[in-house]
Formats: sequence, structure tokens, C-alpha cells
Amino acid sequence: MRIGELATLVGVSTRTVRHYHHLGLLPEPERLANGYREYRLRDAVVLARVRRLAELGLSLDEIRDVLADDQGRELREMLLELDADLAREQAAIAARRARVAALLAEADLHPDSTVSPDMAEVLRGLPTGSSTLAEFDRELLTLVASVSDPAGRAEVADLLRPLTEPEAYARGDALVARLDELADADPDDPRVAVVARDLAAHLPDEMVSMMIASLDGTSTGPWLEELLRELPAAQAEVFQLLVTQLKERG
Repeated sequence: MRIGELATLVGVSTRTVRHYHHLGLLPEPERLANGYREYRLRDAVVLARVRRLAELGLSLDEIRDVLADDQGRELREMLLELDADLAREQAAIAARRARVAALLAEADLHPDSTVSPDMAEVLRGLPTGSSTLAEFDRELLTLVASVSDPAGRAEVADLLRPLTEPEAYARGDALVARLDELADADPDDPRVAVVARDLAAHLPDEMVSMMIASLDGTSTGPWLEELLRELPAAQAEVFQLLVTQLKERG
């Protein structure tokens, strides 16, 4: 058989046959006087064996080891490892499908709904309305959740959960409205200091402790600077004063 006939018989491309030769998975056959390779049925048997192992999911290096093991011990060990890998992949796919199903069941689906379920629950319980600032705050929280590890996301959700309680929600909603009123105000507006004071009082103690600890972190400075650059002058001044008050409180 010529290489094209062998490839057709086994159901692979001639390029694949040559690649297997290069890797040593398929021995080089004898060549005819004209230089063409002359394949036998034994070559087809070996090539089909390589193809079957590859279709199972074994790597080419693993296939080489399997073919070198006449007793089949290497194959059994590798198949056990492959089965464990497939079980993990199956569990991960099942978890993803369950998450997708939960998202599809939501009435108001939003791109930020794709954060972790506990974080999505908390975000739904925070004030939003038509406030630009509240929406920006939600986007920042979503960003924090996206770049945190699972433990960090759970911690953020736990810190925010007290703010979803009815009384805290009402206070937060009122504070958001007061912050919105400062959108076009001057930084020295007397309302700025009052809102900063009330915002500091509104935050739960656990959140304050976390914020105080993070204020000295190397990654906090750039975040705070970017936040202040995004806000109108008076609102930025509120958060500047808030940071100062939290440091003093700590």
C-alpha cells in the first residue's frame, strides 16, 4: 500500500501518518526502489491502534508509552487517570449547566448576573433605582468579585449582606440620593462633609475593618485613585473624607 491508501484505510490524513512517523509512533516501512514507502497490513493495524488511543483522549507521548508496554499495564494506569480526568470534567460541566439554568430562570437577566450566585443575590438587594452612582458602585463590586478568588468573593458577599437588610437598604437608598444631589456641587459644599460622616456611620463594622486594613495595601491606592477620577468633584471629596474618617476611626 502507498501512504495515501493506508491513510484512507484507517481514516486519517497522510499528514497524520507522516507526523506519527516523525514521532516514532509508526515505524518507517521499507521503501521500494523508486523511493516510495511500501506499507503492509501490520502498519495499518498499528496506525489504527494509535488512532483509537488518541480518540480516547490519550496524548501522543502517552500513546508511545502504551505501545512500548506489551503487558498492557501502562494502558490500564493511563486509562484510570483519564477516567478520573473525565469525571472531573463531567462534574465541572454539570456545575456550569446548573449555573446556566439558574441564570436562564431569572426574569431580569443582565451581564453582571453572571457573577457568583451569592454575589448576584447581594447585588440584587442593594439600592440602584435610576442612580448613576449606584450603578457605578454595582459595576465596581462586580469587578471586585470577578478578580477575586472564590474565598474572596464569598467574603465580599458576606460583608455586603448586612446592607441588604430593610433598614440598611432604606438608609443606603437615601445616601445614594444625597450623593446624586452632589453631582454638580462644588467640593467645598457643606453637604459633602455631612454625607461623608453619614456614609461612614452607615457602613457595618466588619466592612470598616476590612476597608481600614486594605487602605494600607499596595493594590488599594490605584483603585482609590481610579475611583476618584471617575466621580464628579463633590462626590470624590465625599470619598476622600470617608477614607480620612475611616483611618481615624481605625
